[in-house]
Amino acid sequence: MNSKNILQLLPSIDSLLNDAKARLLADKFSRKVVKSTCHTILQELREKLIHDDNAVKQTRREFSEFILARAESLLTGEFSSSLVPVINATGVILHTGLGRAPLSSAARKNVARVMRDYCSLEIDLTDGKRGERTEHVRSLLCRLTGAESALVVNNNAAAVFITLNSLSFGREAVISRGQLVEIGGSFRIPDVMEKSGAIMREVGTTNKTKAGDYVKAINSQTGALVAAHTSNYRIMGFTEEVGLEELVRIAAPHNIPVIHDLGGGVLVDLQQFGLPYEPLVQDSITAGADVVTFSGDKVLGGPQCGIIVGKKSLLDRIHANPIMRIVRCDKLTYAALEATLKSYFQPHKIIKTNKTLKLLTASPASVRNKAEKLVEALPAAVRDRYKIMIEESQAQTGSGALPLEQIASYAVTLQEAGAGIDDMAAQLRNNNPPVLGYIKNGRLYLDLRTVGKQQINQVAMAIERLK
Repeated sequence: MNSKNILQLLPSIDSLLNDAKARLLADKFSRKVVKSTCHTILQELREKLIHDDNAVKQTRREFSEFILARAESLLTGEFSSSLVPVINATGVILHTGLGRAPLSSAARKNVARVMRDYCSLEIDLTDGKRGERTEHVRSLLCRLTGAESALVVNNNAAAVFITLNSLSFGREAVISRGQLVEIGGSFRIPDVMEKSGAIMREVGTTNKTKAGDYVKAINSQTGALVAAHTSNYRIMGFTEEVGLEELVRIAAPHNIPVIHDLGGGVLVDLQQFGLPYEPLVQDSITAGADVVTFSGDKVLGGPQCGIIVGKKSLLDRIHANPIMRIVRCDKLTYAALEATLKSYFQPHKIIKTNKTLKLLTASPASVRNKAEKLVEALPAAVRDRYKIMIEESQAQTGSGALPLEQIASYAVTLQEAGAGIDDMAAQLRNNNPPVLGYIKNGRLYLDLRTVGKQQINQVAMAIERLK
């Protein structure tokens, strides 16, 4: 049978849509979507048959079954959720690709409570008038940091942007060359400053910036002095930087605001847990910074947002900026942030209630214990097949926080058996739930620092399913 005759056997769209299977698909995905999908498949099939001299003879019914089965497969894949929970076995605690900070139980409960129905996001229940959404967290942030006022936007890049746009638009923002950081994803401080409308004025050199450099740079067009904490890298060796307190002293006689971008926000001294010192938000306020910006979803352990704290007069100007409406957060962010901030008022419990801090400070022994439980959960044949071992590993904070700190950890490692190591990693990523590790020295590493105790059996089952 030639291709022309075969084409005559292809079913019409109407006949396909009248099929019982198509009606079931229409109930699930809508008739319009099913019709469009079937039309696309028909077109592709027609093109293939025209150019296929060896086309196999099929009946109209067989063509219909093929098209509808293909439509079901395509629509099921398209409409299945691509945003799914995963098991993080990478050892990167604040993994940007995996959503950064995992929320605490209190934060999750508060989000569920608020999203269930309407909420008092911008209604003052005292007088029934229009309220301000930041009020739900402003007092908490002021108490925790010592600042006069606070604002919340959708991320820290937005916090830096709107702060510069409000306080230094069309004027010079002075910053050390050694602090022109790239935040990540090719998102750079100089680019943010340029788009904000501020005129970037670089001072000093990459490794050395002195007080005199700032003094010389100040003129009638200076709008702000900017200090950016190098949270995602370190310049070491022959270096010099101007401390925040000194920067404040330089700016004060000229009535120029000092903006301190911390990147990641830290509210508790990490040194008490054996981690390196990271500047606290409250230290920046105490040092005299006029405006401090930081992230809510890094070491703070909350939802993605940017937090701005500082002098009320300056934050009022930022709040009045029309861009504020563009970068504001929704009710779910405020609900998660409120619960996260409240947990900091119980410092004796914070390590247990804040999941990020809990993962950061877990002892190597407790991580090894999880690794041993995972190995014990695997059948002996699986352990032998993949030469499974427990090895020391180095976890990381991630998301630009504590860039030099390697956190002692333990990983369960697998060696390929049959399938290649890349294929093994792919199989785990396509498991339900997905399990993400990393490959090193020809072995697949599953770091247990970032795996919850309740997830160990799920990881074991995923390993058993490897082919």
